[in-house]
Amino acid sequence: MLRRILLAAVVAAAVGLAIFWWLTTPAAVPSNLLPAYTPNLANGLTTFNAGGCSSCHAVPAQPDRLRLGGGLAIPSPFGTFYAPNISPDPADGIGRWSEAEFVRAVTEGISPGGTHYFPAFPYTSYQHARIEDVRDLFAYLKTLPAVSGKVRDHEVPFPFNIRRNIGIWKLLFNDGKPFTLDATRSAQWNRGAYLVNSLGHCAECHSPRNLLGGMVGAQRFAGGPNPEGEGWVPNITQKGLGEWSKNDIAYFLETGDMPDGDSAGGSMRRVIRNISQLSPEDREAMAEYLKSLPPVQGPTPPEKAPKHEHN
Repeated sequence: MLRRILLAAVVAAAVGLAIFWWLTTPAAVPSNLLPAYTPNLANGLTTFNAGGCSSCHAVPAQPDRLRLGGGLAIPSPFGTFYAPNISPDPADGIGRWSEAEFVRAVTEGISPGGTHYFPAFPYTSYQHARIEDVRDLFAYLKTLPAVSGKVRDHEVPFPFNIRRNIGIWKLLFNDGKPFTLDATRSAQWNRGAYLVNSLGHCAECHSPRNLLGGMVGAQRFAGGPNPEGEGWVPNITQKGLGEWSKNDIAYFLETGDMPDGDSAGGSMRRVIRNISQLSPEDREAMAEYLKSLPPVQGPTPPEKAPKHEHN
């Protein structure tokens, strides 16, 4: 009897492991999947600024936001991640990547080697980006200076360091749906919705997270604890920005200055440095969309928590 029980347990474990392996293995995609395309470098620059690429990937403590050698430490409840080198350097950056590998990395969070990227890389938002924008971004990145230097390994303890587990996380929190236009809204509103929800990935920081690190959908944009560990990320629905006009929001996205005379602090300064490079029309579109968000009550911040502006 005991022998049968042990045999059944072994079989069940083997089946469970096989199912886990199947669920967490990225599907193979041929490198020639993308059709022929002529990139638009001007749009690649817009995508670069909207996506805030230099906010994380520029080499820290130097003034050139186009030196994308990585190295920025990104603290989280699951460990500390280090932004990788995404310069065109062939040894340490993405210089040897194919366009298809880059598109898959950005929109699916899968490395050229076929492993899952940790969701500190906000592909949960980038998955909604238009493929043409991502292809243009890749072409633009190849025009930037190559920066040598390999970034240190992430400091993520067990079991969070097991990348296969990210396959299950993606099944739970990645919807895989493309951005769709709302026919009842204006072209400007739709442009703002696209920028905020895909490339701008504003919800990644401005939304609370559950114990698994997944975004709490019912409180999207409603603020919460700063995922980097200090302060509180503000609510950017009308619950938090109800007194701001659309012009106030657009001006903040350009300058970092708030209606009350305060200014953006923390990592939001880096975000503003990118968004300020967008066209006035794009910032106005983002402002129109943000102003349309209904009020949503977010988590209650602890008393005297230091204010932290972040995007």
